[in-house]
Amino acid sequence: MSSDVLFEIKDLEVSYGSIAAIKGISLTVNKGEIVTILGANGAGKTTTMRTISQLLKAKSGSIRFKGQELTSLAAHKIVKLGISHSPEGRRVFGILTVEENLMLGAFSQSRLDKTTLEWVYELFPRLQERRKQLAGTLSGGEQQMLAIGRSLMSNPEMLLLDEPSLGIAPILVKAIFRQIKEISNKGVTVLLVEQNAKAALKLADRGYVLDVGKIALSGTSAELLASERVQEAYLGKKH
Repeated sequence: MSSDVLFEIKDLEVSYGSIAAIKGISLTVNKGEIVTILGANGAGKTTTMRTISQLLKAKSGSIRFKGQELTSLAAHKIVKLGISHSPEGRRVFGILTVEENLMLGAFSQSRLDKTTLEWVYELFPRLQERRKQLAGTLSGGEQQMLAIGRSLMSNPEMLLLDEPSLGIAPILVKAIFRQIKEISNKGVTVLLVEQNAKAALKLADRGYVLDVGKIALSGTSAELLASERVQEAYLGKKH
């Protein structure tokens, strides 16, 4: 690992029974970057994120964070190391309040960091307004804000964001993407899975395109935005 590389996947393979979902991918994320993983449904994006978090176990290959191998660790230890995961589908606890959901995000900390809670409320004022409201009564966009806020409560060095724009009104998508940039500006490295390729590439420094479990393309955001292959497949432009 070079001194700038915070996170690295090498030759990762993941299977569901006899079905190969991830077929030997390799990627790196440098400290302070926003890196996006693009791809169609079924490409393996969420599988990759869940394997990083050790919610799924790799068949083979290496996942390293700050030089430490992750594949033999339990999921809760990944959080303690400094990687937090905001999952696809938000997965908030509907019968708990907004603030109780945020408290759960701090489970890996020895005590609640009030400064982090204040920062989350500063990022997402709607959460502060609704802090005593049951999470199940929030809109989809507000639940996404809560899922991201909850993942920040463990003070991560690297944040995994899986489909933050999925099923959300466009006006709230813009707000959430602005806040992802703000999170990055505060020094949190971001690995972003996103189907909205244009929005993701405008936000990210670099990207990887997954196609049926393999990396089909990689490059800077500018390179991928200019790629005819990406334009045709993900940006709705034909040549």
